[in-house]
Amino acid sequence: MNRINQLFQQNPKNLLSVYFCAGSPTLNGTYQVIKDLANNGVSMIEVGIPFSDPMADGVVIQNAATQALRNGMTLKLLFQQLKDIRQEVSIPLILMGYLNPIYQFGFEHFCQECAACGIDGVIIPDLPFKDYQETYKAIADHYNIRVIMLITPETSDERIRKIDAHTDGFIYMVSSASTTGAQQDFNLQKQAYFEKVDALHLRNPRMVGFGISNRQTFEAACSHASGGIIGSRFVTLLNQYNGNADQAIKQLKQDIGM
Repeated sequence: MNRINQLFQQNPKNLLSVYFCAGSPTLNGTYQVIKDLANNGVSMIEVGIPFSDPMADGVVIQNAATQALRNGMTLKLLFQQLKDIRQEVSIPLILMGYLNPIYQFGFEHFCQECAACGIDGVIIPDLPFKDYQETYKAIADHYNIRVIMLITPETSDERIRKIDAHTDGFIYMVSSASTTGAQQDFNLQKQAYFEKVDALHLRNPRMVGFGISNRQTFEAACSHASGGIIGSRFVTLLNQYNGNADQAIKQLKQDIGM
């Protein structure tokens, strides 16, 4: 069974998924960051593939991607760095990146490399759902790679149901239509969106991302979904602690009340 499905079967609530950008702040630190996150009880890890035009990301993650590219991070190098990761890490690992570098690498080659080093899923924010269904789904399924789709407050009920019917793993519920970045709380409008999606009684579990940075936002995410995805806040802490992920994740867990 895919590790993502296993996670949600065994621990359906209060999950913490953490995002960071591969190759930032240091080129060779990615493997150690993953180990430190896993050793500190993180449920799932999203490893960002740096790209020069990350349209869904706020300034913190944009800067991390720029730093990673300057450091020399590439998809080929990332797969080399992760080839032995499953000897030490057992939690689900997801690659998150934009379609352009994955397309340039070759999607089937990308899935082959994911499977070879134990990547369980991918998030491609700019992959059109129609293209996923017609071109990419069969390839990803062949390699047991879950393609995680995003929904936003603007996504129609019909489209949410279609995504739910044709994907597996979990649905990434974006908290707002804006870019990534820390928020102090989720307003009534966002909570109404969470409740609306909850009322659809979807087949797939959901994780809430974008804007989670403190106890209030993390608890709100957990009350309306299986858990929360934190990126910008962790990336900020990782920089503050000079790339020491052990210190950064301990601080983050304290911030969110874990």
